[in-house]
Amino acid sequence: MIKKRAIFLDRDGVINKKAKEHDYIKNWGEFEFLPHVADVISQLNKKFLVVVASNQQGISRGLMTLDDVNSIHANMKSELKKSNAIIDKIYVCPHYIKERCACRKPEPGMILQAAKELGIDLPNSYMIGDSITDIEAGKKAGCKTVLFGDTTAMQKVKPDFIARTILEIPNFIG
Repeated sequence: MIKKRAIFLDRDGVINKKAKEHDYIKNWGEFEFLPHVADVISQLNKKFLVVVASNQQGISRGLMTLDDVNSIHANMKSELKKSNAIIDKIYVCPHYIKERCACRKPEPGMILQAAKELGIDLPNSYMIGDSITDIEAGKKAGCKTVLFGDTTAMQKVKPDFIARTILEIPNFIG
């Protein structure tokens, strides 16, 4: 079987605007796409599977339900599809940080699960995120990594590439 290459995207801060500090995107009304996301995902779709890997500890904290998150994701996928931007699969870790599960980034569980289920070639795939935990998860899974946005995280972890805007991301990926 030929393995596929994938782009793993964090959700909050990469696809959509993050909630305020210590808050969460709890429903579709709070969700706001970042500029150019649909265009970039559409470009990436030409060469890669596009997979979202998102920590959503607001579920375990009782601030939203898994159904709330699934509804957000259904709307997100539907809106992106209108621009020919396809999310192939979404993985969510609902656990609270103190639960120390294998799926919560910086652990690579969601990425490894996707690789197994979708037949992904991890060394030729990329994890794109806006935080240290995203980059650490990608590295632990054996992916190349792209840090998006705030580069202060570079003091603790060294991504393979840095993108200051989402429009730069396709330039790094072959």
